[in-house]
Amino acid sequence: MSLIDLHCDTLMKAWHDGKTDLNSLPYSIDLNKLEKGKVSAQFFAMFLLPEDFLAALPEKKQITDDDYILALRSILLQTIEKYPDRLAMALNAKDLDINKEKGRISAFLTIEDGRSVEGHLEKLKYYYELGVRLISLTWNYENCFGFPNSPDSVEMAKGLKPFGKEAIPYMEELGMLVDVSHLSDGGFFDVAQIASKPFIASHSNCRALSTHPRNLTDDMIRVLAQAGGVAGLNFAPAFLHPDIRSKESRLEDMSRHVQHLLQIGGEEVLALGTDFDGISGNLEVADASQLSCLIDRLKKDGLTERQLDKFCFENALRVIKETIK
Repeated sequence: MSLIDLHCDTLMKAWHDGKTDLNSLPYSIDLNKLEKGKVSAQFFAMFLLPEDFLAALPEKKQITDDDYILALRSILLQTIEKYPDRLAMALNAKDLDINKEKGRISAFLTIEDGRSVEGHLEKLKYYYELGVRLISLTWNYENCFGFPNSPDSVEMAKGLKPFGKEAIPYMEELGMLVDVSHLSDGGFFDVAQIASKPFIASHSNCRALSTHPRNLTDDMIRVLAQAGGVAGLNFAPAFLHPDIRSKESRLEDMSRHVQHLLQIGGEEVLALGTDFDGISGNLEVADASQLSCLIDRLKKDGLTERQLDKFCFENALRVIKETIK
């Protein structure tokens, strides 16, 4: 069964460790693990490191956001150049289909934290021309798009900024997918009101089961489903476990979240967004090669073959076809 994973942070990790390609790495994701896990398409995030973290790096590692983006993109492109029969860039659904037919994994390039856009629509076009096909509007800090998730209810209620409201239709026009993972609740509902195409929560779970503010409420799941979007199951312990302080990422909790998404949003909202290489803890599914363990668990817990196919591949593919060009 083919898989599409909507989020990983492997490029960030590779850059930090001075790696030049994604083959045979001691991470949760590399080419070998993706192939073993039957991943047909991997969304590779270029996570913008927090500014305080960047400031603490050695001088030789100091870098602007745009140079950092180019550096992470270069790691992906070098991997494709070295292993063209195993990995290829995908800019749309047609590329994904072609790559799948040729036995190659499709790489979709994304940005996590739109701060580098700096409130300029031209920057969105620049990133699109670089091959970026998804932007997570915020991370955990305020930026030009709006406000992040927060345990503070006042902050959480804040919505998109004027630029954020202007950017959503422009991103749709370009063919760039809007991702609301990490966004405030107010920002989520602003996106839902403005968007004319499906949007996604690339790596978010269910707040009814784990109260972390990064997760989606039942109302948000319903709205996301009605918009034709998907929620990618995140493997992070804090987003899975009833105790958000937990360090345990367990199959039983993954299954509970998938079952809840199914119950609240229906089978069309199901998707995978592992967050591999951006999470830590005791991971029962520790890397991409082990993803079949999750499929087996979901099957054991009652998901039908049709629902599994939608979770693994078809729902994400539908969104790609409807939004990315």
